[in-house]
Parts: sequence; C-alpha cells; structure tokens
Amino acid sequence: MDHERFLLYSSAFVIMGLSNAVIPILPELAATGQTTVVTSTSLLYSSFFLGALFTMLPFGILSDRFCSMKFVVLGLILSFTSGIAIAVTDDFMVLVLARFIEGASCGAFFPAAFSRLALFTKKMRYIGEFNFLINGGLAAGVAVTGYLADISIKYGIYLFVILTAFTLVFAFYHMTCPSGKQEKGNVPRTGSMSARSYLSFVTSKSSLSIWTISFLLAGTSGVLVSLYPEYSSDFLTKTELGIAISLLYLSTMISSITIARFNFSYDELIKKGIFITTLGILATIYFPMAGFTVIGLGSGIMLLGLPLAITTMKIDHGMAMGIYNTCIYAGLALMPLIAGVFTGGFDIETIFIATALLFGATVLLNGK
Repeated sequence: MDHERFLLYSSAFVIMGLSNAVIPILPELAATGQTTVVTSTSLLYSSFFLGALFTMLPFGILSDRFCSMKFVVLGLILSFTSGIAIAVTDDFMVLVLARFIEGASCGAFFPAAFSRLALFTKKMRYIGEFNFLINGGLAAGVAVTGYLADISIKYGIYLFVILTAFTLVFAFYHMTCPSGKQEKGNVPRTGSMSARSYLSFVTSKSSLSIWTISFLLAGTSGVLVSLYPEYSSDFLTKTELGIAISLLYLSTMISSITIARFNFSYDELIKKGIFITTLGILATIYFPMAGFTVIGLGSGIMLLGLPLAITTMKIDHGMAMGIYNTCIYAGLALMPLIAGVFTGGFDIETIFIATALLFGATVLLNGK
C-alpha cells in the first residue's frame, strides 16, 4: 500500500474514532453544564454536526483551489486539537467548542480525502476500503471508550488522541517526503467554471437526486438510532440494544469492503442499496438484530455507489464531495429532529414505516 492511501485510511479511522469516543461519556461531560443534563448532552452532541455542516462545503471548494492533501492534514490537526481540549478540560463551553472543531475536522478531511481517492484507477475498491475504516473507527470509538470508562471516563479519549498524534506525525512525514507517483487516472479539472455553471450543476436533476438520496440515507439511520432505545425499551435490554446498533456498523463495514470487489455500476449499487435498506427499516419493527444488519448491508452498498456517482461528474471533486458530505451530516442532524416532532402525534412504529416508505421512494430519483 502506498503512503498516500495509508494516510487517508488511518486518518479516517482515528478521526471518526475520536469523534465517536465522546458518545458513551456524553452524560458525564454534560454534567459540567449550566443547564439540565439532557439539554447539555444535546448541545454537546449537536455541536459536532454543526461544525461539520458549516465547514464541509467551504473546505471542499478550497481543496479544489489548493493542494487537497493539505486539507487532509488540516483535518488531522483540528481533530488532534479538539481531542486535547476534551482530554484536559471539564469546562462545558470549551467542550462545546471542541466538539464544533471536531466537526470542522471532518469538514476539512472528508471532501479532500474522497477527491483524492477519486483520482485512483481502482477508486471503487479504495472507496470501499475507506468506508470500511470510517465505520471501523466509529465502532471502535464507542466500544473502546465504553470499555475503558469503568477505569477512567476519559481513557478512551486519551487513547485516540495518541493514535491521532501518531497519524499526524506520519502526515507531516508524507508531506515533506512524497512517496513518488501514485496509481491515478487522468481526471479533468474544472476550476475555471463560472458561478452560474456551478449553480446549474448543483441544481440539475441528476445532482439533486444524489443530494436527496444522501440526505435521506444518513437521516434514516439517525431516526432509527435516536428513536429505537425508546421503541425497544419493553423487549430489548441495554446490552441487546447496543449489540443491535453495533450490527449496523459491522454490516456496513462488511458490505463496503466486499461489494467493492465486484464490478457493479454506481446506478446498480444505489438501486440495490435503496431496496435492501428499505427492507431493513421495515424489519427493525419486529426483528431488531436482523433489521439493523440489513440496513447496514444496504447502507454500505450505497455509501460506495453515491461517491462513485459523484466521481463521474464533470466538476471539481472537492466541491462535489463537500456538498455530498454536507447532505450526509444535514440528514444526521435534521431528520431525527423532524421525526422527534412527530412522536407526539404518532407512535414510533408508524414513524418507522413512514421513514421506510419515504426512503424507498428515492429509487424513483435514481433513473439514468
């Protein structure tokens, strides 16, 4: 494996691991806030998504104008900085700011990283491996911090800060000692496009379908994960709930890296992913373990197909990946809130069914 891919892969793992390492200890961190614990927890949780939402597109555009690898390194620097702040302070407002910076690290890293992977001739395989490590980092962050929390609340944070530091050292080495030519295809650059051309592209029918599907894919997972603890309180223990949700990450990892070995078009991947994910949402109503596993399988397929679709677009990849990742994080942030509004008038099972139907309908947007 060449140095650049190793840096992209390891960075994805540690950045996502550090971002999710906070989740098991959110109540303890939130206890330092001035408001109620519930409100403080929500603020700590959402500040990460706000940081990502506000920075994805600007950093994506900038990564097209300047060296995209510099933004990969910037993502690591921001992640390391936020991790240090969370590790050493108990001041609530500093923690909120650190979570925002943590989100901004994703904003700097992901558009640049995806645009770099789009340059490789084996981009389908490499994006699949990249998604595998993203979900691996998410799962490891939660699992390791949860396990170490019995010893010390912040031991998981310390561990991922150290791993990020090692990755950052390697990043500086790579930037000063380039490893030679990479196996990349010739991808046209379109930096001279006018603002009107950009707007026309972003709002075209084919582009809007990608943005909409991306938003709903992430949002659907967010709705399930946010509402399932309440929905399953009568038939799942906390341990069983944790296993069910972890199966979502695990199956996403498996499908991402497995399907990348086959020669499917992005259109086939998106359609198959929509169908499988929709079945998984419906299955969670009665079969949580199987349902979350199937959702993960479908999500992994789509998280490969959607970036592949973007790499075929005749536009700067940094900007396009910035919009794509903005839609992902917008879905994660907004759809659970929207679903929460409806819990007052509808039971959760009805919301799950409506979510499945809404997501399944996106197959109509995916026509060539």
